[in-house]
Amino acid sequence: MRIPGGCHCGNLTFVLEWRPEPEFIPARACDCSFCVKHGGLWTSCPQGTLTVRVRDPGAVSVYAFGTRTADFHVCRGCGVVPVVTSQIEGRLYAVVSVHAFEGVDPALIRTAPAHFGEETEAVRLARRARGWIPEVRIQG
Repeated sequence: MRIPGGCHCGNLTFVLEWRPEPEFIPARACDCSFCVKHGGLWTSCPQGTLTVRVRDPGAVSVYAFGTRTADFHVCRGCGVVPVVTSQIEGRLYAVVSVHAFEGVDPALIRTAPAHFGEETEAVRLARRARGWIPEVRIQG
């Protein structure tokens, strides 16, 4: 399944190739303070590929907090955070916001709460390496 998405103004766009075809799309409602404040609802496909296009790199801010192991890519033009990346052992992994999807039937999305506050950094990175999108290309 090909899932396009992006920020509101179109500066940060993505295409997620979800394999195999999903029966549903799991979405994690993270309870960290940043995600709660901006309504972060994330998904990933461990067999998928993600291509991110940045029209104006100067209009993108990268925000990291807490363990500083995840980079939230924030569009400075519209304020939307469509993509989060994490560098793990030389490889870039990512999750995308289901709020940034375009043309996806909302009935496919199944939301569940996610609690990661008690994880050690090593456990967190291992979870991401297993479950985040492992093939990520950023163009722009």
